[in-house]
Amino acid sequence: MDLLRHVVVYLHLIGFALMVGAWVAEAAARRIQVTRVMHYGITLSLVTGLALAAPWPPGIELNYPKIAVKLVILIALGAVLGIASARQKRTGAAPVGLFVAAGVLPLLAAGVAVLWV
Repeated sequence: MDLLRHVVVYLHLIGFALMVGAWVAEAAARRIQVTRVMHYGITLSLVTGLALAAPWPPGIELNYPKIAVKLVILIALGAVLGIASARQKRTGAAPVGLFVAAGVLPLLAAGVAVLWV
């Protein structure tokens, strides 16, 4: 059971890497756009995060306030990506503020995960 949990954590990290990696690639190319890869990353992070929030294997202790904060950040990130995608379809580029938020929010979630003991 521990191996399965570690695989889910690994997939959770891959979701983070997809999100941040796609954002960095777009920023480096000076394209202010939200990509499908960002959406794939947030989806993978959501699914694996919910799986990790379940109390398995038996006896594991979960930090529910930390999980709640990360969920709020993920919901905000989903809203940012959704709004930026809609505006991008209309105007051809995502608003700069939303694009920056799409990069900062995953880093904030990673900071909460690592620094909140």
